[in-house]
Amino acid sequence: MKSILLIGLGRFGRHIAMKLEELNHQVMAVDKEEERVEAILPHVTNAQIGDGTNGTFLESLGVRNFDVSIVAIGDNFQSSLETTSLLKELGAKMVVSRASSEVQAKFLLRNGADEIVYPERQLAEWTAIRYSSDHILDYIELDEGHAIFEISVPKAWIGKTIGQLDIRKKYNINIMALKRGGTLNLNVAYDTCLPENDTMLVLGDINDIQKCFRI
Repeated sequence: MKSILLIGLGRFGRHIAMKLEELNHQVMAVDKEEERVEAILPHVTNAQIGDGTNGTFLESLGVRNFDVSIVAIGDNFQSSLETTSLLKELGAKMVVSRASSEVQAKFLLRNGADEIVYPERQLAEWTAIRYSSDHILDYIELDEGHAIFEISVPKAWIGKTIGQLDIRKKYNINIMALKRGGTLNLNVAYDTCLPENDTMLVLGDINDIQKCFRI
């Protein structure tokens, strides 16, 4: 369990708060608008009405005590930049800030952000990949060159073992798990047979995965 300071309760911030609740983390949520704060109260440990660009207010929250501080402000970049900078000045351990462009990201990183998230861009990439192919069910980018794909078992692979296919040697990718009806099977071995109704979680270089599955 981690303690997380979440600043900005628009749609993005609200979804973060609700997911963190599912994961059983302790969340302090902050926003300038009373209505947003009241709406999120059932999903967080605590919430306060306040301005993230106010150093005195931020200091009163004890930002040093949080494992992660997330700046989810999306409607005012100046406020996001000032909040990010103040958090770092006040001793925040890890500051994660939202950006909508590379230019914003550069400014945020220069002013204290440890990491950047691009919700619109990341969702756009996921949507494009997910719905441009009939056999891709999910996609998680690990870095610029590697990703995990959830892919339907190709017809030509059904009934064959992972050893027979030898895709690690041929394509330099790994089958991490099989999935059926929402249940993961992580016990994947050389003699594991690929059934018709399962999907595979495949890890590797994005270019190698695209080549293997003709994405």
